[in-house]
Amino acid sequence: MKGMLYGIGVGPGDSELLTLKAKGAIERCDIIAYPVKKAGEKSTALEIIRPVVDVSSKEIMELLFVMDPSEEVRQEYRDAAMDEMCAAMEAGKDVAMITLGDPCVYSTFMRICNDVRERGYDTEVVSGVPSFCHGAAKAGLPLMLAYEGLAIVPASEENMPKVSVALDDFENIVIMKAFASIDAIIALMNEKGIPLECATVMSNIGMDTEYIGPLVAGRKYGYFTTVLVKKEGSRI
Repeated sequence: MKGMLYGIGVGPGDSELLTLKAKGAIERCDIIAYPVKKAGEKSTALEIIRPVVDVSSKEIMELLFVMDPSEEVRQEYRDAAMDEMCAAMEAGKDVAMITLGDPCVYSTFMRICNDVRERGYDTEVVSGVPSFCHGAAKAGLPLMLAYEGLAIVPASEENMPKVSVALDDFENIVIMKAFASIDAIIALMNEKGIPLECATVMSNIGMDTEYIGPLVAGRKYGYFTTVLVKKEGSRI
């Protein structure tokens, strides 16, 4: 009997935010697989589950997904990762591919989920707590109220036009992957007359280096940084 592939969200960083469903699914699986950008790289997702899941009896599988400019190269690595997981499932083993936050939010897992199904294997997605939800909760801020809208956009040099549109059209904007785009975000807000006091930085949420506070020009923020802009209503 073939094994099954689970895409499991482990939350933003705090082990206590791992859901009971996620914990149970990981514990039932034979293999814990985790994606990395470089071979031998430390897995934050794996470190999150260690305090609450006994991994000593599990086979650990590192999956390399490079951030190469070429889509063809990236697909080659995705194919290699799928080959490895499918071989394990063909041998009857269940695989838990763990991912930060929620698998449906900018997750490597969703890039391969359908392809794995097309190869003839069953998959299941186990949701987790997204970083921006936990960050908003810790900041004591609503993501949206009443009939307000919410836009979720990633920050990058080529994606700043989408950030600009979101700042124009929505009351609440979650800007993810923002660590390298802080200056560009500040410039856009200044251009549109949105006070910087409307922005809250949520960086490395749930980790030892967590920061929740104002958006400050020139300040360096962690890799896992999200900016919440609230043009109306509550803000810190």
